[in-house]
Amino acid sequence: MPKKRLMTPGPTQVPEKALLTLAKEVPYHRTPEMKVLLAECFAGLKEVFQTQNDVILLTASGTGAMEAAVANVVPRGGKAIVLDAGNFAQRWYEVCTAFGVNVVRHQVPWGEAVRAEDVAELLQQHPDAVAVYGTLQETSTAVAHDIQAIGQVVAPSKALFIVDGISGACVQECRSDAWGVDMLVVGSQKALMLPPGLAFVTVSPAAWKQIDTVTPPSYYFDLKKYRKKLADPDTPFTPAHTLLAALVENLRTMQAEGMEKIWARARSLAQATRAGAEAIGLEIFAARPADGVTAIRFPQGIDGSQFLKRLEVRFGLKVAGGQAHLKGQIFRIAHMGIIDELDIISTLAGVEMVLDELGYKVELGTATSAAMRTFAEARAAAV
Repeated sequence: MPKKRLMTPGPTQVPEKALLTLAKEVPYHRTPEMKVLLAECFAGLKEVFQTQNDVILLTASGTGAMEAAVANVVPRGGKAIVLDAGNFAQRWYEVCTAFGVNVVRHQVPWGEAVRAEDVAELLQQHPDAVAVYGTLQETSTAVAHDIQAIGQVVAPSKALFIVDGISGACVQECRSDAWGVDMLVVGSQKALMLPPGLAFVTVSPAAWKQIDTVTPPSYYFDLKKYRKKLADPDTPFTPAHTLLAALVENLRTMQAEGMEKIWARARSLAQATRAGAEAIGLEIFAARPADGVTAIRFPQGIDGSQFLKRLEVRFGLKVAGGQAHLKGQIFRIAHMGIIDELDIISTLAGVEMVLDELGYKVELGTATSAAMRTFAEARAAAV
């Protein structure tokens, strides 16, 4: 039985301290000690999300937080602009449609990034839009969108800027307040390095002002209920408090390292992954590659499902395949959380060997050598 090596963009590897915290006996959740833990959690989340705005904690997947960011913001029949450039960006469209929102859907071919100038034009055409829904890092395509530039064109408008940072926050650079993000949606199982089960929504004063005008068609995801408990601090419903305790351990580690270093480390891992893939003739799928995940096209003649299966059977190495129409066309390697240089090097080694076994002839060691040179150059430049 090979050792398990998790290199997917969610769930990601969970640090040992967090795992040990999760192994402890389950405590009661309405105690003074839990309030202290919540206070530390909220403070830590504000730091890693780069915001001074309120942070709402939900016991849900990231999709639950997306739903909250729609149901509380845009009334039925109201208008929203959705920047749809991948499988998860498409979810904004699906959630909005489910709640009766009049959606202006700006579709971009998968693998390409949304352009800020196109968003500016959409806002001119639709000045009554309540919100613009975008994505920081599109996990399905490994594209990073220019949230800073998009935020600049949304800022003069009446629309709120709401960003899916479920996989991108804490790995892809995102300065929420400085870049004009009114609501950032995040999930626990990506760069926050936890099992699935917690989700977060940051809420700016402008967003609260809009939320106060809406009666949400929701009970559990009514954000005003959560706001009432922030001062305690507490939650209106039973939280996944064992995950919360583990999250605090991870936040302490992240705060000690600092977001600038975390972003730089992820960028270095991403550059090395791309360098390794390109060194053996593979094509990077994303036009504007993300720092948290790399999407790589399968070479012609390689069966994608067979490649993924053999990689896992031979080495216990789990990477992600393509989604929807990209299934069998790309595979995706994560570089977020506690993934490090040796994880990337060993993953590329596994990719080389399996491709060679499947008939795509590779000079073994080419990808790993390219990645190692990239790491060495990054270290030399940092001195």
